[in-house]
Amino acid sequence: MKIPHSSTRLAGIAALLLSSAVSAQPAQSAAELAQQGDDPAWAITRDLTTDVGPRMAGTDAEAVARRWAVRRLQAMGFANVREEAFDMPVWVRGAEEAWLTSGLVPQKLAISALGNSASTGPKGIEGEIAYFESFDALAAAPDAAVRGKIVFIDHDMKPTQDGSGYGYYGRGRFTGPNVAAKKGAIAIVIRSIGTDNHRNPHTGVTNFEAGVKPIPAGAISNPDADQLVRQWRRPQPVRSDETPSLKMKLTLTPQSLGTRKSGNVIAEVPGSDPSASPIIIACHLDSWDLGTGSIDDAAGCGIITAAAKHVMAAGQPRRTIRILWAGAEEVGVFGGKAYFDAHGKEKHAVALESDFGADRVWRVDFKLPDSAKALSDRIAAAVMPFGVVRGKQPANGGADIGALVQAGVPAIDLAQDGTRYFDLHHTQDDTLDKIDPVQLRQNVTVWAATLAILANSSNDELP
Repeated sequence: MKIPHSSTRLAGIAALLLSSAVSAQPAQSAAELAQQGDDPAWAITRDLTTDVGPRMAGTDAEAVARRWAVRRLQAMGFANVREEAFDMPVWVRGAEEAWLTSGLVPQKLAISALGNSASTGPKGIEGEIAYFESFDALAAAPDAAVRGKIVFIDHDMKPTQDGSGYGYYGRGRFTGPNVAAKKGAIAIVIRSIGTDNHRNPHTGVTNFEAGVKPIPAGAISNPDADQLVRQWRRPQPVRSDETPSLKMKLTLTPQSLGTRKSGNVIAEVPGSDPSASPIIIACHLDSWDLGTGSIDDAAGCGIITAAAKHVMAAGQPRRTIRILWAGAEEVGVFGGKAYFDAHGKEKHAVALESDFGADRVWRVDFKLPDSAKALSDRIAAAVMPFGVVRGKQPANGGADIGALVQAGVPAIDLAQDGTRYFDLHHTQDDTLDKIDPVQLRQNVTVWAATLAILANSSNDELP
């Protein structure tokens, strides 16, 4: 049927008006984009932990992860994607067994070696246990109470929302083996630095001072630690000094492989103003070898990268956003140190890191110059609708940006709920099923809202 000319004109005017109305719609913000469609953070976390799995620093698996990361970041449209290699000492796990041997029958304990532990040799060692209720008790003990024995450190870490107990109780792992070695212990075993009640020991790195000979060092699961303590406290035959005797047989055969390659993977969202200092956002690519490194820290890499992607999709920001997937964090923050050595003299506007799992962000903390007060107010207001409150303590950054923050780079912490984090931390239970997609998306939304404001900040607000 032939359409009259007037009808054709009216149809054309209507189409033009509709087109104008569509084009007049405001562009969606990065936070709005983060709440729609597929979540890139989930895809990154899922695929990294599925395709690569555990990514122990300095190993072939970590090298595969770096190549995977470069391809993924390029496919997502980021610029200047590259790998920056560095050298590091490499330690790998071996056989791991522990037994309580002085009871009615030998009882096996679930144990994992701590990073940088020495080896017992394949035949293992057996010795009397020197029990200490805390790291402080060990530090205060005379050498004679330790010499020639296997030290056991007991402690009782409780879950907290901000994970604040980790620094206090973690001393048993961070420096307990060094203290025990200096006092003459033949080995050390600690109660896991964790808050769960599963037979999953929590690994983690320890370090020995220069000149201190490393000793075998491991962590047993919390239920096994409870069993050891019950045996320690029950009435037993005593020696002449009336000290209860409890023995352990320990076999740990890790190896130090010498210096090998690791590396950082870096990508960027180029800003419209090349003279403006960039924002650095970080996570770490490596993981421990027991689980697949989902909460620690594949999710962190997914969160920061998805947020940067949403900011990029919302329109070119003023400042460049630099994404750092750091290598070798777990065993000594080698990637963060390498980044600082290579880029520490460059000016950075602000630094942020995601490395505390994937549960919801609940608090934002700032460590910004006085000139950024209005900026921090805008960020606090922008994240409040997503259940994030403003904290009263200064931000501390994170391990991989720690050297930058210590050198004076401003920092913001988007603090995640850590109530269950240390149930899973450094265990074989750190797997993808522990990630809650709803909470993960909330992380990305909060990060996207924050990053969009920072990336468009003025030179008067940030350096």
